[in-house]
Amino acid sequence: MPLLDAARDVRENAYAPYSRFKVGAAVRAASGRVFAGCNVENAAYPEGTCAEAGAIAAMVAAGETVLTEVCVIADSPEPVPPCGGCRQKLAEFGGPDVPVTLATIGGVVAKTTIGALLPGSFSAAHMEKT
Repeated sequence: MPLLDAARDVRENAYAPYSRFKVGAAVRAASGRVFAGCNVENAAYPEGTCAEAGAIAAMVAAGETVLTEVCVIADSPEPVPPCGGCRQKLAEFGGPDVPVTLATIGGVVAKTTIGALLPGSFSAAHMEKT
């Protein structure tokens, strides 16, 4: 299944009663398997879960820890990039050259990479003892 289709389909399941802003995300793992997630809000808004975090959690729960492609879709005039926290989460599991597709349900698409979304990312290498 193409990543954009998986993200579009799961977006419909988003639980967004407060913002009314549904987001879908899908990641392709190194195995080729696709994992999808949608945003999930709660009454302690904005303490919900982002779509990207949900897709990553599904990937990790399935035993995978490397992603090779990302797609995020929302109903917005322009493609919506991941929030700062999700950019860090994506960088944890994918290298800087991993392609990221940002799309709207109206068909506008933007292409970027994890590295372009989060230059100078913090990594485990920063915690190594000298």
